[in-house]
Amino acid sequence: MTSEIKHTLGFLVHTAGRLMRKRFEQRAVGQGLDMSTSQWRLLFWVAKEEGIAQARLAELLEIEPISVSRLVDRMEQNGWIERRADSSDRRVRSIFTTAKGREASAELMAVANSVSDEALAGLPEGTRRTLVEGLEALVENLSCGEADLMGDRDCAATVAGGSGKKILESAHS
Repeated sequence: MTSEIKHTLGFLVHTAGRLMRKRFEQRAVGQGLDMSTSQWRLLFWVAKEEGIAQARLAELLEIEPISVSRLVDRMEQNGWIERRADSSDRRVRSIFTTAKGREASAELMAVANSVSDEALAGLPEGTRRTLVEGLEALVENLSCGEADLMGDRDCAATVAGGSGKKILESAHS
């Protein structure tokens, strides 16, 4: 990889992500999905991990637990999600989607798929696959980098011999 690509990778990933979020928001609002971006992100994670704890949501959304609590309050009032007491720990509140939330989540996924299709338009299938696999490897490498800083040595070993490195090497062959 040339140094020019290394220096522009972060900028390109950031710009592509910003443009995709902007397009996603435009389409979602156009379809009457009246939620904030924070609410969309929270609903995505709850739908993906039904019964998720609020503390875990805070980690995934990278926001303070009190902010998640306020967000959950608003979404619960609007009928998208519900809190339930955890059966094994009374201090933990698990979050689940409601029927309204599942419907909204399906609509949001359709919007996300539409934006992805638009973003990948004109790229041959093999290039699309390589791009997505490369970005998955990038996420894995950087996620493991964070875990390694916290002492997770297994993660570092996975990256060193893992699929991410092979994907990136094959993309440049």
